[in-house]
Amino acid sequence: MPIFNHELDTPLTEEEMENERKLITQQYRELLRTFKNPLNDDDQRLVREAFELAAEAHKKQRRKDGTPYITHPIAVARICVEEIGLGPTAAACALLHDVVEDTEITLEELRQKFPDKIQPEREKNDKSPVKTISRVANIVEGLTKLDSLHEYEYPQAENIRRVLEAMLTDMRVVLIKMADRLHNLRTISSMKEDKQLKIAAETDSIYTPLAHQLGLYKVKTEFQDNCLKITNRAGYDDIARKLSQTKSVREEYIQKFIDPIKRELEEYGLKAEVFGRPKSIHSIYEKMTKKKVEFENIFDLFAIRIVLEGSDIKQERMQCWQAYAIVTDCYKPIPERQKDWISIPKTNGYESLHISVIGPDGRFVEVQIRSSRMDDIAERGFAAHWKYKGVNGFGQQSVFDKWLSELRETLKDKNNPVEFIADFQSTIYVEDVVQVFTPKGDIRILPKGSTALDFAFSIHSDVGSTCQVVKVHGVLQPFNYKLQTGDQIEIVTNRNQKPTEDWLLYVVTTKAKTRIKAALNEEKRKLADQGKEILARKLHNTHKVGVEENVDFLAKFFGYPNRLEFLSAIAVNKFNFSQLKKFRVEGRLLVQPEPAPKQDNEQQPTEVLQTTSRTGNRRRNRVQQAVIINDEPGVYFKYEFGNCCTPEPGEAIFAYLNSNQEAIIHTATCKNAKYLLTNYAFRFLKAEWGNVVRERFASELIITGRDIGKGVIREISECIERLGINMQSFSMSGDDGGHFQGNVILEVSTPEHLNLAISALKNFEYVTDVQEKRLEM
Repeated sequence: MPIFNHELDTPLTEEEMENERKLITQQYRELLRTFKNPLNDDDQRLVREAFELAAEAHKKQRRKDGTPYITHPIAVARICVEEIGLGPTAAACALLHDVVEDTEITLEELRQKFPDKIQPEREKNDKSPVKTISRVANIVEGLTKLDSLHEYEYPQAENIRRVLEAMLTDMRVVLIKMADRLHNLRTISSMKEDKQLKIAAETDSIYTPLAHQLGLYKVKTEFQDNCLKITNRAGYDDIARKLSQTKSVREEYIQKFIDPIKRELEEYGLKAEVFGRPKSIHSIYEKMTKKKVEFENIFDLFAIRIVLEGSDIKQERMQCWQAYAIVTDCYKPIPERQKDWISIPKTNGYESLHISVIGPDGRFVEVQIRSSRMDDIAERGFAAHWKYKGVNGFGQQSVFDKWLSELRETLKDKNNPVEFIADFQSTIYVEDVVQVFTPKGDIRILPKGSTALDFAFSIHSDVGSTCQVVKVHGVLQPFNYKLQTGDQIEIVTNRNQKPTEDWLLYVVTTKAKTRIKAALNEEKRKLADQGKEILARKLHNTHKVGVEENVDFLAKFFGYPNRLEFLSAIAVNKFNFSQLKKFRVEGRLLVQPEPAPKQDNEQQPTEVLQTTSRTGNRRRNRVQQAVIINDEPGVYFKYEFGNCCTPEPGEAIFAYLNSNQEAIIHTATCKNAKYLLTNYAFRFLKAEWGNVVRERFASELIITGRDIGKGVIREISECIERLGINMQSFSMSGDDGGHFQGNVILEVSTPEHLNLAISALKNFEYVTDVQEKRLEM
């Protein structure tokens, strides 16, 4: 369902309508200009009719920022064409992606409006009508299904499964959905904070890993940066400000580094584009967090890229290695940091040669060397990959086919939703891999940490299921032997061998886990058939009732998750049949026995009251930090502050409803936030800091800085508002020297809250100082 949508409340004036028509027409023409090649008549008609239908359907709808809703589908279509590299059919579907979900238009109308004629093979005398389908309607239907989740026990798992199933039907469904999500993130500032957090969690858990797997580097990077901006705005702004401050120094160093490389490339007749590319804010933040270092101690803030132009596919590897030789002649290489993704591409099709060298001033610099084709695939991934499919000399056509094939196998297994999410997240986002060999010298690429048993299943499901002996370089090894790059593995099979429960502890890849579980379930079904026969005899002899009417009741009564587990336990003699004697019979059904009478215990009510009282006192001692939950005062809820993050006033927070119906308050940057928001979104409640506190004080902040013109007052006001601080007054004055002084009076609850505001204001590049002056309230 569209997340930025509301109906137009009041009619527009003629002038407003004319201005909107001009705006929409201009944006549509800009969309048409993004197509690299001129559209033929059919494609022109398809895109135009899709635009006209969508514009009419959405004409009364507005986004949260007040702009016509149709500007969103146009922007999504433009991202599909310009940034992902899709064609006119995808653009038409992007224009229509919300009409079925959010307007009166039906799928049947789309099928009639946008049919694709298919002439099936037929006999000469066959007079039946020509069969028609609609790619447009089918893709829009896939997009609509992704937006129409209802009440599922595990909605996030269902969302992931739907996304993957849609991808198997038509990859364009997911690519358009990514463009939709990308534009929503770019314009998310008009959303409420709790909505932003939920969208960020879903993006981080589903769409970011998928963008990585599909090789969409730019899309993945923007997803990550936007999610960081939502969950940790102060951290994001701090890095952005420092990058801006060091930009000129960095650019000067880059130019100094690449000049000698350019001269050498030209001398050897290699046409190439050489440039420096800054690392993303998210990647810098991750490095600072993992290595626990400050921004000033991060030295690889950029990478140098060499893109060889016009390389023939048969010659491009040789030319990349030639460029490598030139770089290492100019600067001393660091061999242990070399990565050859040209000889053996990544599982998402990424090809590039990475080398780190010691540049001027002794700084480590990463250099990426690739052809223009490799660069196209590295940036646009799946969409660019198919451009080269079938081109003579390009032998990587099966990269995505192989992954999609494994994905189909995974989706066949209807396992536990939480396990499904864990498997998906643990295997799709694979950066580190090992490269191993079969006895015939064929290369297999698996995630780092994979075992010999994972390797066996990567060869074939039957090889894995019947694996009996593992040899690495001719030496016997256990199933859980962790593979190392360069290992040569031989698998000896035995048709009588079968997977056991222990095997699940020996593997890490989704394919292996899926096939082992399937084999175990098949074995369990056979045992269950035996157990059902045994139970049928026992029930007939003891109670004269049938098994089918009573097996599910008994499984639930004795604590088994389903009848399969219950009947399997019977087959292997893990169930005591004497327990059946306590059941009564009503008709053909077993009835639960009466519970034994409880002993009177006068102390029990007192203990319960005491416990409740202690809990209540403990909560009152926490002062109930003026939290508002779902727009209601926190006193109406049972709530606690998470011990994992200890929220402080002013921090972005959310509430998680646990199994005891208590609301646990966490910060948006809590280490557990991503897991909770991803797996238990249905327990997520909006939470914010209220204005009711025991003590409040007023403080005047004197802000001085450089006057950059329009926007200063708005940015400072929005910054303070984001922190949940009440601003009593704000005045600003400037001088002829291009400086300003702002006086802001704030009402805050704690010194820490005030310090948070001071730190946030100092993050603005144009702010030179912030001084505090305490006032009496």
